[in-house]
Amino acid sequence: MNLQQCHWLNEPASWRCQDNELHVMTDNKTDFWRDTWYGFQRHSGHVFGGYINDFNLEDGFTFQFCIEGQFEQLYDQAGVMLLVDEQHWLKAGVEHSDGQATIGSVLTNGCSDWAMGIFPGNPEKFWLRLTYHDGAIRLQYSTDGVTWPLLRLSPFTVGNQRIFVGAMCCSPEREGLQVRFSDFRLTSSLKKHLHDLS
Repeated sequence: MNLQQCHWLNEPASWRCQDNELHVMTDNKTDFWRDTWYGFQRHSGHVFGGYINDFNLEDGFTFQFCIEGQFEQLYDQAGVMLLVDEQHWLKAGVEHSDGQATIGSVLTNGCSDWAMGIFPGNPEKFWLRLTYHDGAIRLQYSTDGVTWPLLRLSPFTVGNQRIFVGAMCCSPEREGLQVRFSDFRLTSSLKKHLHDLS
């Protein structure tokens, strides 16, 4: 992905692109969430990306990159986001919750769900890979950029609507989370076997 082709959803006050890296400092009380349990709606988080339709990819896509940050306060988070509209989206990555770094995802189809577990490696540097193919999302993570365990598999139908994908970060309880995104790769769908971890 050429970062020069990308743009912001909810541009933060402080950010820069340099040498195909994106450096971001989050604004105050930024988040994505819709209704479930908490009863509120938030659509103020930062996402830097583009519409897949503009990249001339055929038969789905795979988007992956590296994320580095220090997740220290409640709900500090960074990762990947796929968005159709405010009611239909996926975000995934590392999030600080219950006093520790967790790896998880939120799929919103009208309302948000939330699935998470303890991050098995160094949460200050990790990789995410999102593949969309044939009406389904395949989400993988990596602690070393080599092995890619499955994080989530889910149906997600977008029809003829445009898909926006990008690097996401939020800090619902504060401002000033600093995140570095790098090693961006956007290709047509890899179409690998579900249990192929490479």
